[in-house]
Amino acid sequence: MTKSRGTHIRAFSLLELVIAVAIIAIIAAIGIPRLSRGTQGAADSALSGNLSLLRNAIDIYAAEHGGTYPTVADCNDQLTQYSNTTGTTSATKTTTYIYGPYVRSIPPLPVGAKKGKTGIAGADGTNVGWIYSATDGSIKANTTDSELDEAGKKYNEY
Repeated sequence: MTKSRGTHIRAFSLLELVIAVAIIAIIAAIGIPRLSRGTQGAADSALSGNLSLLRNAIDIYAAEHGGTYPTVADCNDQLTQYSNTTGTTSATKTTTYIYGPYVRSIPPLPVGAKKGKTGIAGADGTNVGWIYSATDGSIKANTTDSELDEAGKKYNEY
């Protein structure tokens, strides 16, 4: 009687495969909801970051222009182009247009029904991402009161 060596075939049993599939299913059931919440949290963080960027740009503009905030009509240009002491803008820097630009571009709104919209307008802005007030230099997201983050806070009150 001789035994052959090296002919033993290794394979998974059916029970081992069922257990492996069950473990993968459990991990997926736990992980997928967490990943989907992560995208909403990222959009909320992007909104906070964009508002911080715009608010800082407006504050720096006001500091360099004697306490005067950008005008509602020209806010986009006054933040993204060079300006002189009176707030008149130019695409190129010269000896007269020495201030700015304060941001490279106006960031898009990352949340809400107007997601992806750029631009800044006054309270009546309908097709822009940001609502701006030149009287106090405040800026907020152009969202409705019904658009809320995961914690129930209104986006337009960030």
